[in-house]
Amino acid sequence: MKNELVLVAGGGGFIGGHLVAELLRRGYTRVRAVDRKPLGEWWQLHKAVDNRQLDLQLHDACDQACDGAAQVFNLACDMGGMGFIENNRALCMLSVLINTHLLMSAKKYGVKRFFYASSACVYAADKQKCEDVVPLKEADAYPAMPEDGYGWEKLFSERMCRHFREDYGMYTRVARFHNVYGPQGTWDKGREKAPAAICRKVIQAKLSGKHEIEIWGDGKQTRSFMYIDDCLKGIQMIMDSNVIEPLNLGSDESVTINGLVDIVESIAGVKLKRNYNLSAPKGVNGRNSDNTLIKQKLDWAPSIKLRDGLEKTYAWIYDQIQRGVESHSY
Repeated sequence: MKNELVLVAGGGGFIGGHLVAELLRRGYTRVRAVDRKPLGEWWQLHKAVDNRQLDLQLHDACDQACDGAAQVFNLACDMGGMGFIENNRALCMLSVLINTHLLMSAKKYGVKRFFYASSACVYAADKQKCEDVVPLKEADAYPAMPEDGYGWEKLFSERMCRHFREDYGMYTRVARFHNVYGPQGTWDKGREKAPAAICRKVIQAKLSGKHEIEIWGDGKQTRSFMYIDDCLKGIQMIMDSNVIEPLNLGSDESVTINGLVDIVESIAGVKLKRNYNLSAPKGVNGRNSDNTLIKQKLDWAPSIKLRDGLEKTYAWIYDQIQRGVESHSY
């Protein structure tokens, strides 16, 4: 299998770039990475890979990408942190074209295995009203009332994978990602997620000497955050498994946004005055991953501690800022 062609859709992005690197480390000899961004804007660019700039919203581009591939990992979508997805719902919805056309092309070219990266944003909003949230089980996605825009696109695309499996016999696997973070990803310009945004803000406050930080919302909202290494392991385990229904892929270590700031302040060795922007996008009040099913099915679940992952992420972003490197927009 390691000599068969593997396609990573979204290979220029954060998770996709790490997945390409992981496939190479594991001995895969034929990897194709596709992204719509110019190659110079990819987070990781590997010379040993067939790197292509293609807009996968277009069916013809998906044909080019899938031609000859045995496996497809679809990580491609137009997305970002809460500030982006709350203000760009149409753009997020248009990503439905990517997965739909990739599935059609994968069927056309006889792709053996297809992985789709879904999101915890598929979960019903009425189960996420309280900060002290009950961890979300896979069944909580229905009755459906996901995050408007982005969440609906993800849920619809999950169903597409299901029906291509049921109607055409395709091998499809789906993971619902819960807030992936780590180095080599967006940390500025509006698409970054909370861990990267908090790291950047704390670093900038420390370096500037202006010891203040803006926090979106009241800081009491809760989340869980999964380090990239756990995400990569989970992707491969789910792809290799016999589990046909979507699985949560996320940490179950819940933290408030205030608690997230506490950890980053501790790493930085500073204490900042907190200014709460109550009019900024903050998402649902509480979200955490219930890992009962993944433990039952795979005898594994993400386990990297938040502080351990944040230390690595903070160090990388600090280096980027010190070197004057600009963050890619996505």
